[in-house]
Amino acid sequence: MTLNEYLSAPGAPTVTEFRQRMADLGYEVKSNAQIRQWRYAYKDRLPDAKNCMGIHLASDKKIALCELRPDDWQSIWPQLAQAKNGVIDRAAASDDTQPLGGSIDPDDKLAKMM
Repeated sequence: MTLNEYLSAPGAPTVTEFRQRMADLGYEVKSNAQIRQWRYAYKDRLPDAKNCMGIHLASDKKIALCELRPDDWQSIWPQLAQAKNGVIDRAAASDDTQPLGGSIDPDDKLAKMM
């Protein structure tokens, strides 16, 4: 769903309400005109990666990130390009995974908690 489709749907928020939702989530947009420019891609203007996330979240994730940046979303969010059915495998996407080493001592307090 595009930003225009979302804001044009029955019961959709106004541009002012949508901008306030973004602000409530910590994504400040300087004016309603900015959202309208993104909505209609005025002069090919697109939201930056940060504002794309704000739009995605303010729409309750109804607007996909790839809809907001159709030509370069794969380079901005490579983990989405690798996702299966739109769901990110967080273990595969993490760069902080550590291989398991050794064995677990069954008498270890931490092991008992697991």
